[in-house]
Amino acid sequence: MLDPSSSEEESDEGLEEESRDVLAAAGGSQRAPPAPAREGRREAPGRAGGGGGAARPGSPSPSVLSEGRDEPERQLDEEQERRIRLQLYVFVVRCIAYPFNAKQPTDMARRQQKLNKQQLQLLKERFQAFLNGETQIVADEAFCNAVRSYYEVFLKSDRVARMVQSGGCSANDFREVFKKNIEKRVRSLPEIDGLSKETVLSSWIAKYDAIYRGEEDLCKQPNRMALSAVSELILSKEQLYEMFQQILGIKKLEHQLLYNACQLDNADEQAAQIRRELDGRLQLAEKMAKERKFPKFIAKEMENMYIEELRSSVNLLMANLESLPVSKGGPEFKLQKLKRSQNSAFLDIGDENEIQLSKSDVVLSFTLEIVIMEVQGLKSVAPNRIVYCTMEVEGGEKLQTDQAEASRPQWGTQGDFTTTHPRPVVKVKLFTESTGVLALEDKELGRVILYPTSNSSKSAELHRMMVPKSSQDSDLKIKLAVRMDKPPHMKHSGYLYALGQKVWKRWKKRYFVLVQVSQYTFAMCSYREKKSEPQELMQLEGYTVDYTDPHPGLQGGQMFFNAVKEGDTVIFASDDEQDRILWVQAMYRATGQSYKPVPAIQTQKVNPKGGTLHAGAQLHADRFQKHGMDEFISASPCKLDHAFLFRILQRQTLDHRLNDSYSCLGWFSPGQVFVLDEYCARYGVRGCHRHLCYLTELMEHSESGAVVDPTLLHYSFAFCASHVHGSRPDGIGTVSMEEKDRFEEIKERLSFLLENQISHFRYCFPFGRPEGALKATLSLLERVLMKDIATPIPAEEVKKVVRKCLEKAALINYTRLTEYAKIEETMSQASPARKLEDVLHLAELCIEVLQQNEEHHAEGREAFAWWPDLLAEHAEKFWALFTVDMDTALEAQPQDSWDSFPLFQLLNNFLRNDTLLCNGKFHKHLQEIFVPLVVRYVDLMESSIAQSIHRGFEQETWQPVKNIANSLPNVALPKAPSLPRNLPQIPSFSTPSWMASLYESTNGSATSEDLFWKLDALQMFVFDLHWPEQEFAHHLEQRLKLMASDMIEACVKRTRTAFELKLQKASKTTDLRIPASVCTMLNVLVDAKKQSTKLCALDGGQEQQYHSKIDDLIDSTVKEIISMLVSKFVAVLEGVLSKLSRYDEGTFFSSILSFTVKAAAKYVDVPKPGMDLADTYIMFVRQNQDILREKVNEEMYIEKLFDQWYSSSMKVICVWLADRLDLQLHIYQLKTLIKIVKKTYRDFRLQGVLEGTLNSKTYDTLHRRLTVEEATASVSEGGLQGITMKDSDEEEEEG
Repeated sequence: MLDPSSSEEESDEGLEEESRDVLAAAGGSQRAPPAPAREGRREAPGRAGGGGGAARPGSPSPSVLSEGRDEPERQLDEEQERRIRLQLYVFVVRCIAYPFNAKQPTDMARRQQKLNKQQLQLLKERFQAFLNGETQIVADEAFCNAVRSYYEVFLKSDRVARMVQSGGCSANDFREVFKKNIEKRVRSLPEIDGLSKETVLSSWIAKYDAIYRGEEDLCKQPNRMALSAVSELILSKEQLYEMFQQILGIKKLEHQLLYNACQLDNADEQAAQIRRELDGRLQLAEKMAKERKFPKFIAKEMENMYIEELRSSVNLLMANLESLPVSKGGPEFKLQKLKRSQNSAFLDIGDENEIQLSKSDVVLSFTLEIVIMEVQGLKSVAPNRIVYCTMEVEGGEKLQTDQAEASRPQWGTQGDFTTTHPRPVVKVKLFTESTGVLALEDKELGRVILYPTSNSSKSAELHRMMVPKSSQDSDLKIKLAVRMDKPPHMKHSGYLYALGQKVWKRWKKRYFVLVQVSQYTFAMCSYREKKSEPQELMQLEGYTVDYTDPHPGLQGGQMFFNAVKEGDTVIFASDDEQDRILWVQAMYRATGQSYKPVPAIQTQKVNPKGGTLHAGAQLHADRFQKHGMDEFISASPCKLDHAFLFRILQRQTLDHRLNDSYSCLGWFSPGQVFVLDEYCARYGVRGCHRHLCYLTELMEHSESGAVVDPTLLHYSFAFCASHVHGSRPDGIGTVSMEEKDRFEEIKERLSFLLENQISHFRYCFPFGRPEGALKATLSLLERVLMKDIATPIPAEEVKKVVRKCLEKAALINYTRLTEYAKIEETMSQASPARKLEDVLHLAELCIEVLQQNEEHHAEGREAFAWWPDLLAEHAEKFWALFTVDMDTALEAQPQDSWDSFPLFQLLNNFLRNDTLLCNGKFHKHLQEIFVPLVVRYVDLMESSIAQSIHRGFEQETWQPVKNIANSLPNVALPKAPSLPRNLPQIPSFSTPSWMASLYESTNGSATSEDLFWKLDALQMFVFDLHWPEQEFAHHLEQRLKLMASDMIEACVKRTRTAFELKLQKASKTTDLRIPASVCTMLNVLVDAKKQSTKLCALDGGQEQQYHSKIDDLIDSTVKEIISMLVSKFVAVLEGVLSKLSRYDEGTFFSSILSFTVKAAAKYVDVPKPGMDLADTYIMFVRQNQDILREKVNEEMYIEKLFDQWYSSSMKVICVWLADRLDLQLHIYQLKTLIKIVKKTYRDFRLQGVLEGTLNSKTYDTLHRRLTVEEATASVSEGGLQGITMKDSDEEEEEG
């Protein structure tokens, strides 16, 4: 533990002179105490130094000395400081040895162990080891992320390092910051069934504790915690002595010498010292009142009040001393005494006519222990006879020992007695049992009578017993011990010769006892044997005891002393010098006199023949004088400037406290508070002076970088303010000019300190530590700004001051941030890309700073409702400073460069979520900068997309490509700024390769997919901007939707044109197979329909109508394409029917074909005409159905197509038959038509055409006609070889 110096850290000559004044007074000079007005020089606010949190040297190093002084003068000043510290230590140890005003407080908050730089480095290593996976602690990814954020943001922060260096950081602070951090993270996690978030928090905290402690400290932690807990609690006297030895730089030898010289282990001496001090303070008050020498007060009438305050404070101390439990005394006397001390201005010590002690007030109670060991010289009794002893204290009960044989009369029996006789008579008798039949009593063999006192020997001794005349035991002895305890209120006793005028009027030897009845009442009592009440007594109040020369006319006694008061003198004499010294010391303590008796023999000790001083006392006096301690012991406390001494004591104590192992924040430990309280009460240090000094020291340490609790400053300031403004709760009404002036100086200085702390709130209260410090600082600032204690200050005035502080804070925070990011170098030398990159990084840092402000420094709203508004103004000022660097970087960017969009997104996403900053000054400036960029970007993108449509459809191959557009809403696409930013090249960009495997199904063409992807990416980019201004955001959205509508319209029209051209080139025979390109075109329309819903839909009247127009266009186009496709299919069917028309009845070609077939059939197997044609057509239908089903992605369009195809096909066949109502169908025509109709019906039914469409009127007509024709043919031709219109699926497959 460091040993701070007691130097005053001032360079002014006034302090040096005052130190010499104090020392001169301590040396026994009779000068008056230094005037309180001189404290003004000591409390000047501009004093040099102010030891902050740094340790002071252990040896006395006088900071009041300048460098250029001569060595002798420097040594002299060092010696003066040493003497001041020794004198202070004398007063401090007296306060510790016998406190009667204060107790060690037990309700103070326990302070945590502070962290040092080495421990912080060790913590960083432990957390880094955990993040590197070098520990055995199992954790999930979420916890690792929380620890990583804690490590990067908190543990590695320079602000935390500075706080640790200042000694204001404890392990609990580190834990609370982590806990606050993870609470926000855990709340954002999704709910897990069976696992509450409280359980997760507890688990994470346990893991944090395991990382914090480290594996090697797990076993040592409990011991360290136990030691820290003990040292912050109640300390013993020995621990307090040791602490203040370190505080004041006192050596162990010096302490031992002072301890013995001050008789700190003698409670009577300490109580007597207090009584002398209080008497001296009363005399000083009387002298001040008589001479009218007062400190300068703010009002003249306070002079008399000051005297009354001095008197009442002394009376209160006397009452406190009186109330201490002393011993048995008259309760009525104590009550009367206490009333007198409370109701009179002075305690009129020594007026014995006022209150007289009665003899019953000084009755004492003694405990006697009689131990009988053995009897020697017993010869008159046979060895086998039984003997025993009895013991009694005259006037009390009788006790008996055990029985023993006469050959071995040993017992070791103890008897306990109580008596009220200071001179009791103890009788011990030896008996033997009578053997005679007629004997009534046992035979007494001997007796001994003793007259013990409390000063008698306590060890066992042999005593000759008195035996009967006829006894043979002439040398009978008994060994016994008599121990008579001295009651606590019996201060001294012994035999003295005495002669007085009112008592003890005859010179004779008497047994005297000095009895303490209460703290202020002592009596000299003389006792006779076997009497509990004194024969005579003398109350010692008002007497002065001193050594005297021998009185020749008095016979008896060698060493004389007397007790003198007005109208009475009592002479005492003892038989030796040592006894006289003890009696004088005891009576000196009892009388409370200021004069200390000195035996005449000490003044003549140089003469070897000069006296009979006891060798031990002489040796002690020589040693004491040799070490030069007597001046400090004998110094009168009333003649010293305790205001000056206490200031030194409090400063040294605070320095010691700030350098110990606890994060105290300026709060004293319980033991230190106890000693300082006791010192102030005992030596009359004014409370205002104490707190003014305390404020000065705390402010100096705070200005030097130490962490001081603003609540502590508030407490002391409020005390001083209430005192200066005349509203002290303890009734002290006098206010000196010096106190008022010093208070005003401190008030001004404290106001400056608080404003500075608020301006540096991120660095004075990093991460909201100490907890509640910012809130307390704001409350204290409000108190300091008050004109007086009763008139509250308007909120606007406080707000004005805090606003000014936060404006400074914005500049300080931003300046330090730019220094950290080294932004100044970048802005002057770097390339545009590097400037933008650094500004983006700086923006991230700024956002992090403001988020930390909101998270850790929002506690001010608990004290002031306007704090969030001022914090928002602070943020606007902060962003205004950032604007300069941002504008510089953006101005350096080349034209049509879109790299700055991430900067807008980063800033806008933060600002739009802050209710106080959203659409604020900086937010609007940000929008003004980026509006032209967004408009320009959209313009160029529109032009580029239009060009890509034009060129794309000119070169389109209509090969199907993989679908990507539908996946856009569900896949994290790169934002628009991540697209190629050189817009002239935009038409050439294609689907990113990473999307190639998203879907296996094919869809539209390359151009259409490229179009839809670009439109969706552009809209997603604008959406992700989250433009805060509603009107412009709506304009952007409307423009993009309308642009998408125009682009999709162009795409649909070009697709229709391409479809028509493609279909015109297609074959009209049954060889026709729908090309994949046609299906792709149809899919493009399908996609256009889907994408229009997403890309073109807007809530609103005109836009909604415009979107409906696009939908109508797409629907009509699809309808036209389906119609064209059906027309193409019907044309193929018409070609088939045209071939069948050659077999019409009555035609020349029909007769030739019929004859040729019949003739040839006689010789060879001729294929049946019409079956090939039917099979070919059926194959055409089936394969095209399969192609459409496979290639087209919209079921609804396929169903419409198949419905129209089927209906049109049936209609064409029906019309063809209707044209031949008057003709009989050729057998081959009939068989072909039946097969085509039946297969077509079945195939379209399998493709999902509904029954209503399949069984239409056209089909019914057709079915009836073919059934009739089939019946006719079966009659005329003999059947159709298995081909029939019957509903059977079991016809033979032909061809």
